[in-house]
Amino acid sequence: MIIRTIVWVWISMLILTGGGQAAPAAAPAEPNAAAGPAEPGPAGKELPYDIDEKRLDRAGESIGRGIEKIGDSAATKLGRWVTTEVLYGIRWFKLLFCMAAVFGVLLLERILRIIINTRIKAIPHQEGVISWLRMFLQAAGRPLSLVIWTYGVYAAVTPLFPHFKTDDGANLVHAVAQRTADVAGTVAIVWFLFGLVQLLDARLKRWAASTSSDIDDIIVPLVGKSLRIFIVLVGGMVVIKNLTGLEIGPLLASLGIGGLAVALAAKDSIANFFGTLTILFDKPFQVGERIVIDSYDGVVESVGFRSSRVRTLTGHLVTIPNEKLVNSTVENIGKRPHIRWSTNIGITYDTPPEKVEEAVAILESILADHEGRDPEFPPRVFFNGFNDWSLNIMVLMWYHPANYWDFQVCLQRICLTILRRFREAGIDFAIPSRTVYAAGDDKRILKMMLAGSPTGPPEIPEH
Repeated sequence: MIIRTIVWVWISMLILTGGGQAAPAAAPAEPNAAAGPAEPGPAGKELPYDIDEKRLDRAGESIGRGIEKIGDSAATKLGRWVTTEVLYGIRWFKLLFCMAAVFGVLLLERILRIIINTRIKAIPHQEGVISWLRMFLQAAGRPLSLVIWTYGVYAAVTPLFPHFKTDDGANLVHAVAQRTADVAGTVAIVWFLFGLVQLLDARLKRWAASTSSDIDDIIVPLVGKSLRIFIVLVGGMVVIKNLTGLEIGPLLASLGIGGLAVALAAKDSIANFFGTLTILFDKPFQVGERIVIDSYDGVVESVGFRSSRVRTLTGHLVTIPNEKLVNSTVENIGKRPHIRWSTNIGITYDTPPEKVEEAVAILESILADHEGRDPEFPPRVFFNGFNDWSLNIMVLMWYHPANYWDFQVCLQRICLTILRRFREAGIDFAIPSRTVYAAGDDKRILKMMLAGSPTGPPEIPEH
C-alpha cells in the first residue's frame, strides 16, 4: 500500500510539474499572417526524427532544469565539481541524480516482485480448486517488471534527452529511447494477455469436464491456441507500427492483396484446417477412441489444427493430416457395441453323425450362458460344411460390452471348457493332413480302365 502511494505521488508530481512549467515553453508563437505558413523546422526543412512530445518528456525537461538549479545551489556547499560538465553538456549532479533514479526504479521492481511472489506462495493449494488470483498474479508478474524497467528507466533518464538534440532539432537518442519504450510496453501487454489466457483455459476445461461429450475436450485446447495466436498477431502488428510508423489499416489491406498467393502456397494447411472443423462437427471419432485408418490401428491421442496423433497398438505415435482423415475410410472400433467371435471348429472325418450332433450340443451348452451374452444376440452353432480335411462346425458369439480384455478372459475360459468337454466325449479335433494311397496297397485297390479295353480293368498281381 505504501509503495503504491509513493508511485502515484511520484507520477502526479511529474505530470503537475510538466503541466505547470513546460506548457508555456511548448506553446508555439502566433504565426504572422503576412509571413505565410510556418517553416517545418528550424532550418526550413523537415525533421529527420519526429519525436512525439509526451507529457512525461515535457515533465522530464522541467525536472532537468530544476535539477540544474539545485546543483547550482549545492555547488556552494559540495564544491564546483557538481556543476562540471561530463559530456554533451551534462553536469555531474544531473547525471548522478538520474543514476540514483534508475537505481530507485530497479529497487522498486525488486520489491514489487518479492511482494507478488510472497502473495502467490501464500495462496493455499487445494485439490480440484482453481485459484484465479494465483493465475492472475503469475500472468502479471513478469510483464509488470518489464513495464517498470522500461518506463521507469525511461522516466529516470528523461532529463538527459535535451542534451542530445542537434542544431537541426533532431534527437536520435530520444527517438530511439522512445521507440524502445513503446515497443517494450507493447510486448509487456501482449505478454500479460498471453499469460492471462490460462484463466480462460482453466474455465473452459472445467466446463468440458462437466459435459458428457468428449468433443469438448478437443475444442478447448483449440480455443486457447487460437486466442494466443490472435494476441501474438495483433501485438506483432502494433510493434511493427511502433517501429516503422506504418498504419495498421493499409498493412491489413496489403495482406489482403497477397492473400491469394498465400492461400495457394498454403492450400494444404488450409485443407487440414477445414479437415479439423469437419472432425469437430461431424465427430467421426473422439479422443481416446480406437480407430483404423489405412494400415494404422491405434488410439486417438489428440486432434490439432493441422493433424491428429494416433498411438498404434505397437506403441508408435503416428501423425496423420486431418485432410487425409476426412477423405479416408475411418473404422471406429471404439464405438462398436459388442465384440463378435467367429471361428470354425474342425473334427475328423471318421467321426460318426451321432458324435457330430453331440459336438454341436456341447458347444451350444457352453455358449448358452456366457458372461457377455446379450438376449438380442444369442450364440449360433451349426454343422455347415465338409472341408478338405475336417467336418466343419461354425461358431458365432457376441460379447457385451465391447471391453477387449474382459472379452479375452471370457474367450479363454470358453476355449478351455470346449477342449475338456470334447476330450471327455471322445471327439477328436482335425488337423491339416493328407492320405496318399499307393497303387499296390492292399487296403485301397486302385482300379484303372483302359480306353477301348473290352475286358475291363487289368488284374493286379499279388506280391
